[in-house]
Amino acid sequence: MRSLRWIGLLALYVGAQGIALLLADPFRSAGLATSSNPQSATAPIEIVAIIVIAPLLILWLARQKGGVATLRHLILFGIAASLYVTLYATFSVLPPGLLLLPPYGAELVIDFALIFAAIVSASLYLLLLMEPQWYVVDLVGFLAAGSLIAILGISFAILPAIILLVALLVYDAIAVYGTKHMLSLAEVVTDMKLPILLVMPDSAGYDYTQAPNLSTQRAQPVEQREALFMGLGDVVIPGTLVVSSFIWLPSNPTVLGIGANLWAGIGALVGSLLGYAILMRLVLRGNAQAGLPFLNGGALAGYILVYLLVFRSFSLGLTGGL
Repeated sequence: MRSLRWIGLLALYVGAQGIALLLADPFRSAGLATSSNPQSATAPIEIVAIIVIAPLLILWLARQKGGVATLRHLILFGIAASLYVTLYATFSVLPPGLLLLPPYGAELVIDFALIFAAIVSASLYLLLLMEPQWYVVDLVGFLAAGSLIAILGISFAILPAIILLVALLVYDAIAVYGTKHMLSLAEVVTDMKLPILLVMPDSAGYDYTQAPNLSTQRAQPVEQREALFMGLGDVVIPGTLVVSSFIWLPSNPTVLGIGANLWAGIGALVGSLLGYAILMRLVLRGNAQAGLPFLNGGALAGYILVYLLVFRSFSLGLTGGL
């Protein structure tokens, strides 16, 4: 069972990419893009700044008196609010839609999407607050990852998406192997049982609420560790290129009945999976690893290779966009 834990993480990884591809068009129609100019090379700066500053702020707050509890509530509330927005956009494209109530001239309606989104996001918030078991954390992390990938993919065309992946690839390597503050962040997040880490235990009965801290688990031999962990950013960031390819590249030419844009996205996904395989081999040796150098690097290599094969152009889609 222990040897299958990496397959569970792989399923969450691939599943989140698939959900993101399904959500991309509805989210684009709902106006959820974070950038007003998706073609701009400077569009990712704000996201990169947030990703660089947020861990430092979290670590600082965690060291303050009562900071961990306050931080946990703030992050949980932020996650619930984000889920509400994205779930509402998702449910809005599904039946039954709006129900008009009498008297019809008053234009009174029941918005089922709003009701469903509120119920689901509030329920997940309460579950995380009261009983943050590993499957609850993974469910919320999975939903959040799929939504975030879709939002970033529709927000950044190919050039800014590649800039985002390269910048965060470098930052992750520095933060894990250089300053090592990302390891401290993982420790704090694990202790707070937040869906910023995906958790894959060796048995369904694993009690995440009673799990030892991350440093204690790292001190154990790999074969004795009860769970594997993967940062949510390791799922979201490489997935941005998958969705960006699908949204911003033309669908022609088609190959085997599949549009070129989807082929490019599949190339990025398969490349990131090869990076994932290398990453897991290193992780299973027992040492903490920066995920993005492998995942982003693989996604970039896979995208470039497939783009060259399908479009037969060296432009790599850097100047295009629909």
